[in-house]
Amino acid sequence: MERNEEQGLYIISIAAGLAEVHPQTLRLYERRGLLRPARTAKNRRRYSDADIDRLRRIQELTQVEGLNLSGVRKVLEMENEIVGLRDTVTQLQSEMIEMERQMREEMRELKRNFALSRRAPSSLAVRAKRGFAR
Repeated sequence: MERNEEQGLYIISIAAGLAEVHPQTLRLYERRGLLRPARTAKNRRRYSDADIDRLRRIQELTQVEGLNLSGVRKVLEMENEIVGLRDTVTQLQSEMIEMERQMREEMRELKRNFALSRRAPSSLAVRAKRGFAR
C-alpha cells in the first residue's frame, strides 16, 4: 500500500517525539493556526509526515532564525505562495509551449496553402482566359 504524506498517521506524543518538541507545543501551534492535524472520528489528532516536516520547519524558524510565531506564520504563508506561483509558472510555460506548437503548425499550413494557391490558377484567371470574365 502506498503511503500518502498528507495522511494522518501519528498520535500527538509520537509526532512531538519525531519533531523533538513537547506535545503542548503542538497544541499551541494548532491554536495559532500554524498546524492543522487531521482528526479521527473521535476527534483525536493525527499528524502526517507533512505535518512533521512543517513542525521541523517551525522549529527551525523559531530556534535558528529567532522568529516569533507571527513571523513564522508570515514566512510559511510566503513559502506557500511561492510554491503556488511556481506551479502557475510551470503551467503557463506548458501552455505557451503548446500554443507555440499550434502556431508553428498553422504557419506550415498557411505556407502550404499559399504555395498551392500560387501554383494553381485562380478561378477568375481561368474564366478570363475562356472569355467568361466580366
